[in-house]
Amino acid sequence: MNNTDLVKKSLGKRYLKERIFRTLGLLSIATAILFLVFLLTDIASKAMPAFSQTKITLPIYLDTDELGVGASNSVEEIGQADFRRVIRDALLAEFPEVSKRQEKRELYSLTSMGAEFQLRDRVMDNPDLLGQTLEIDFMADDDVDAVIKGSIDRYLPENDRRVKDQKLDWIEQLEAEGRITTGFNWNFFANGDSREPEMAGIKGAIMGSLFTLLVTLALSFPVAVAAAIYLEEFAPKNRFIDFIEININNLAAVPSIVFGLLGLAVFINFFNMPRSAPLVGGIVLSLMTLPTIIIASRSAIKAVPPSLREAALGLGASKMQSVFHHVLPAALPGILTGTIIGMAQALGETAPLLMIGMVAFIVDIPQSVVDPSTVLPIQVFLWADSPERGFLEKTSAAIMVLLFFLIAMNAIAIYLRKKFEKKW
Repeated sequence: MNNTDLVKKSLGKRYLKERIFRTLGLLSIATAILFLVFLLTDIASKAMPAFSQTKITLPIYLDTDELGVGASNSVEEIGQADFRRVIRDALLAEFPEVSKRQEKRELYSLTSMGAEFQLRDRVMDNPDLLGQTLEIDFMADDDVDAVIKGSIDRYLPENDRRVKDQKLDWIEQLEAEGRITTGFNWNFFANGDSREPEMAGIKGAIMGSLFTLLVTLALSFPVAVAAAIYLEEFAPKNRFIDFIEININNLAAVPSIVFGLLGLAVFINFFNMPRSAPLVGGIVLSLMTLPTIIIASRSAIKAVPPSLREAALGLGASKMQSVFHHVLPAALPGILTGTIIGMAQALGETAPLLMIGMVAFIVDIPQSVVDPSTVLPIQVFLWADSPERGFLEKTSAAIMVLLFFLIAMNAIAIYLRKKFEKKW
């Protein structure tokens, strides 16, 4: 066998190994995509019912005597009126055969516990409705909602399902009369958290996440960019600077729960800052995000060619002018990309915020950075741990919203990089 044959044989083996390696790589990517699609499909299939809400339409007579409202129709009187009673009267009028106390209790549970507050708010907005008979769509109880959506199989034996035959008969009668409808669940985006699944929403968690990220951005961005500029452009090369650079890289790998312990020990226990507040959460997340933004900013500054600095200095610019007028604008797209990625990482963090008490059950919508609040990842954690069946779909829906924000932030980072990136 001559040298040419040996070379051809070896080339055949190398090409075969290359094809095998390429095939394995493609299989790995395809497997990863398949699992990702399976995961997203599973989450979406469980989340879709949360975006619809079952409603029961009832004729309500707003009798002022029964409500206990005087002629003045003042806001205080309307706020204290017994709206639960008129809703119960409307249900009894639909099913007059119900007489026993236990049956009445089951009948009243067809509508949500928030139905009376829904009616109260509507009358407070328009007191002229008093004395009239209205057709009002009330939120259905989570069990009724589950039956309508098919989460509870109505064809199972009575002992194998949560909704009993009598209640199921009432639901089917209301369906036959056209009094049960479904529509988009705006309450999911307009309400805060609740013990009742049909009333629970993510507005409080979204506002908490927004306030927390605003504090994080306000603290971490200027400090990180200033540190990156100093270390890359002005810092002398010595052991102390090397020590700082090593520790910045090490901080980027520190588990996030360590920052939560730091926030608990320093900001809450030592400085007595408010627990469960976005202010503390933002400070903790800014400490965690700083190394990421510093490293990304230093890389963006380092990517600016030295010729740009030398040209500015050659035309008489000072060191400060060359950095802030020429180098920093050229590096800004990379800095913004790193910052957005750091913010996306902060948005998905849970462990450090658990340590500072943002796991508390918060009903009210936060109005400032010092109000008690929670964030989207912790809201998912709270609902996932709830024994109520109705929170299963809420958990998946909140995950979808969180993924939407994360994907949007990463898409913005990619767009900025592609649009403003310069080829040197």
